[in-house]
Amino acid sequence: MVKSMDLGIQADRFESFRKKMVDSQLRARGIRDERVLEAMSRVPRHCFVSEDQQPEAYEDRPLSIPEGQTVSQPYIVALTLEALSIQPDDRVLEIGTGSGYQTALLAEIARKVYSIERYPRLAEEARSRLSAYENVSVIVGDGSQGLAEQAPFHAIVVSAAAPKIPDSLLNQLADEGRMVIPVGPFSGQKLQLVLKKDGRITVGTLEGCRFVPMIGKEGYSTGW
Repeated sequence: MVKSMDLGIQADRFESFRKKMVDSQLRARGIRDERVLEAMSRVPRHCFVSEDQQPEAYEDRPLSIPEGQTVSQPYIVALTLEALSIQPDDRVLEIGTGSGYQTALLAEIARKVYSIERYPRLAEEARSRLSAYENVSVIVGDGSQGLAEQAPFHAIVVSAAAPKIPDSLLNQLADEGRMVIPVGPFSGQKLQLVLKKDGRITVGTLEGCRFVPMIGKEGYSTGW
């Protein structure tokens, strides 16, 4: 059973900010998936950033976290989750746990979430933040290789830019599965929606974006 995060007294202080984020940044810009909107109204984004950044947690921009990584801006997260059309019984693979914010949102709407993080420090901190979720597993590893032992996945979400869509991730996507992944160089990427049906792959573009690089065997060899 999924156990949602206990927002507690501290989170209540930010409740109005979350509501404003959902209404002005998400609904107003065309996000319509109510399960995504409800999850983003529940999960306390400020709990996934440093204390000094908490007053900025619900602004329409990414925020920095350790190891040179970021928490994506709320709109990009919502756009990604809506495009994935995640269903309650879906098994999801996330590449790039980061602080665990998007992982928590996935845990709210999917049956099981496997999340791969390259940096052990980030993985350990995310596990602590996500301890209330019984349906989340955080693994340290090369996200570009996916998690073959748990495949196939109904949905795959990648939170780092790749030079091209990794074959390993395509192979681990279930039939009728969906993947969202940013593809391109430092100067700018395209957030791509990948659909797999009857073994055939189609790729469309959702939006221009800027992500940190995916480092790994099927990613970039170095950072930007």
